[in-house]
Amino acid sequence: MDALLADLRRTLRERFGTDDENRVDAALRMSRRRVVVPVRFHAISSGRRGRVGPSTVRRQISTLNAAYGGRKGGVDTGVRFRLAGYDVTDRESWFWHPQRHEGEMKRRLRRGGPGTLNIFSAAVGTDMLGFSTFPQWYRGEPRMDGVVVDYRSLPGGSNRGFDRGYTAVHEIGHWLGLMHTFENGCEPPGDGVADTPYEAEPATGCPSGRNSCPQRGGDPVHNFMDYAQDACMREFTAGQGRRVRAAWAAYRAPNRRAKAVDLRTEPTTRARSVGGAR
Repeated sequence: MDALLADLRRTLRERFGTDDENRVDAALRMSRRRVVVPVRFHAISSGRRGRVGPSTVRRQISTLNAAYGGRKGGVDTGVRFRLAGYDVTDRESWFWHPQRHEGEMKRRLRRGGPGTLNIFSAAVGTDMLGFSTFPQWYRGEPRMDGVVVDYRSLPGGSNRGFDRGYTAVHEIGHWLGLMHTFENGCEPPGDGVADTPYEAEPATGCPSGRNSCPQRGGDPVHNFMDYAQDACMREFTAGQGRRVRAAWAAYRAPNRRAKAVDLRTEPTTRARSVGGAR
């Protein structure tokens, strides 16, 4: 995680002349640049099993827009998603073993550049519901970029407790540059975001009143970047929104010429530290 955060700071300095995410975010907001992510959805099947239909895909896109738009109870991150493509591939080996065949699957199906989100649905498993690349990895392995989720975790799926489409919300959080809320446990810098409280271990189910670290703030069990069940998840924080927008500007935004940020410009908002100094 330290290497990922260091790479983000270095890339922001190279592109904008500062690694202050508040100032970068303020400059981007003044330029009225919106983050609209085109999504290419690849349903992997084994015969009829896993053959995700277009209506389910549209529901997943709506779920993403609601979660990242703050309509579930958290902040509006400023990110929106637009379905740009949908296809079904009947390949038994890919369907049952997406990790083993990840490279072959992605090289064959993936489309677009760093700002195009490729989602693959398959039988990932029950212990692990999905996996994702980070934006920092794109330069080294662009053809491996994307998110893989278990088809049973999509809205209306059969995975009880994880059937509202929030697995994709969580994994796309990684694709946009977010870490788990329980990263580093109670040790600084936690997940590297100032307003997500420290958390000693992942949440399971939907615990109430849990406070596993001595720093200020209860555990962020309702955060989409934790491991709670879908019924418990509902929010991103303002700091996570800024991190997503900064990572997008650094790694995934269209290749426009970046302008240096005026270091005298004060950001429009500041993150309030809930979990202590990070």
